[in-house]
Amino acid sequence: MKIGILISGRGSNMAAIADAVARGDIPGAEIAVVVSDKPGAAGLVKAAERGIEAIAIPRSGRIREDHDRELVAALTERGIELVCLAGYMRLLSPFFIRSFPNRIVNIHPSLLPSFKGLDAQRQAFEYGVRITGCTVHFVDEELDHGAIILQKAVAVADDDTAETLSARILEQEHASYIEALRLICGGNYRIEGRRIEFGS
Repeated sequence: MKIGILISGRGSNMAAIADAVARGDIPGAEIAVVVSDKPGAAGLVKAAERGIEAIAIPRSGRIREDHDRELVAALTERGIELVCLAGYMRLLSPFFIRSFPNRIVNIHPSLLPSFKGLDAQRQAFEYGVRITGCTVHFVDEELDHGAIILQKAVAVADDDTAETLSARILEQEHASYIEALRLICGGNYRIEGRRIEFGS
């Protein structure tokens, strides 16, 4: 399965996925391209260092759908079958989502449906929850809403700060994304409404 990864910054989840693919931990997966909406993103360097095509398609000052049309064209040209959002900090247009139906995956640093949107780790910390975590899900046209592939829980310690909690969630993000992609690339699943059923 040809995967395209979209990033905006440091690309830590992208690097974890790429290293897992290189180790053979996600059978059948190939990362064909990493794309950033920010030309200076550190993740582009990490991708290039791993021998992955790394390109920037800048979005600054552009209408979202115009940018997304260029992005879809670049992914389609490379035969991308699955799009992974890994710290991609821009909402996708309906055009983009309809171009890859049930083929866009995202990871969010909370146990959805709690704490949607930006800075979810700090939202959870400030709310005072005792358990938070991360969620890997398919992307639909609503924010942080699509069918959930898997979730990992992270306990909030009494001496946590928003920063230490975020770091522990990130560790689980890396492991969760790899596990979720292993399931998706295995192909033995079906989506029924909001539920995903995996075969044996």
